[in-house]
Amino acid sequence: MTVHPFPTQDLRRASPHILVVDDDAGVRAALTGYLRENGLRASMASSGSELTRAIRNVEVDLIVMEARLPGENGVDICRRIRQSRDIPTIILTAAGAEIERIVGLENGADDYVTKPFSSRELLARIRAVLRRANSLPRQYSELPAGSIKFDDWLLDVDRQTVTKLPDGDGAALSSVEFRLLMAFLSSPRIVLSRERLVEKVNGRNSVVSDRSVDNQVSRLRKKFEPDPRRPKIIKTVWGGGYMLVADVVRT
Repeated sequence: MTVHPFPTQDLRRASPHILVVDDDAGVRAALTGYLRENGLRASMASSGSELTRAIRNVEVDLIVMEARLPGENGVDICRRIRQSRDIPTIILTAAGAEIERIVGLENGADDYVTKPFSSRELLARIRAVLRRANSLPRQYSELPAGSIKFDDWLLDVDRQTVTKLPDGDGAALSSVEFRLLMAFLSSPRIVLSRERLVEKVNGRNSVVSDRSVDNQVSRLRKKFEPDPRRPKIIKTVWGGGYMLVADVVRT
């Protein structure tokens, strides 16, 4: 029986499609086999170029990617993907590679799993990330495609990037950063508690600590605040949460 590396276009979306990217053929085969046994569709890629070809040809719901691929590494690939696509990504890292994990998260990764790991743990992480990705509040999906202006920045809703006006540099947002920014843009000049932000970003059933929310807000501020230590767009309201103080205009 011939096994195709990528599913054909006529496959129905009966279950999420996971793309496993690793230069080790044994790891690729083991992970894709396990995911398929547990009701997911799974495809394989061995490099960044194969990944690029895959996401051009088929719809991918989540990428599981080795951090240290030959040539273009996983973090660089994650950053490149975020410039045009919002595909949730889990990075596989070596034990003790803390800097690698931090850099990966800052460049758009949604989660990481440290080697060695159990297949059950990876499956749980995949399902958790998929739940977060699919739990956008209705108001997000009802927003028109196009751009949203706030302060001196323009958010491209389709590409999930922010650009400094009039002709400044752009920055790609991770899926969490995008949902967090949309939460603020949908409620300008309203104090949002940490609990409310968790609900807006991750859904009602997620359990996220206040510290996690603070870290997410801190990472988001770095994308557009001139001085993240003295923010002027997303203000901290002591004892209350956070508030976007800019005017919001949909264009």
